[in-house]
Amino acid sequence: MDYAPEKLSRRERQIMDILFERGEASALEVQELMADAPGYSAVRTMLRLLEEKGQLSHRTSGRKYIYKPAVSRATARKSAMRKLLSTFYENSTELAMVSLLDVQGKKMSDAEYDRLSELIAEARKR
Repeated sequence: MDYAPEKLSRRERQIMDILFERGEASALEVQELMADAPGYSAVRTMLRLLEEKGQLSHRTSGRKYIYKPAVSRATARKSAMRKLLSTFYENSTELAMVSLLDVQGKKMSDAEYDRLSELIAEARKR
């Protein structure tokens, strides 16, 4: 299963963002965390639709459904990065890295630079 945020509505992406951040939540918790939230039944409907699309799964806790993303945060992160690379960076890791280093607006620590250097060295070996 691949996470495809571009195939989701604004509200569905909002729900997915909440669940990726929290790990899991009930419909009421999701509604409480949504900006300009729709009614409870609308949130439940969106959660059901996301589950039908394969984006969520649920478990029961008493009478409540507790929802969580069907893919790991790491899988979603990779999928989102692939989409970003293809849309904005001509599939160039170099262009994306230059943009990331420029946009942060603060100097990275020596430890962060060292870790990036290690990751680049590991990638070179592969």
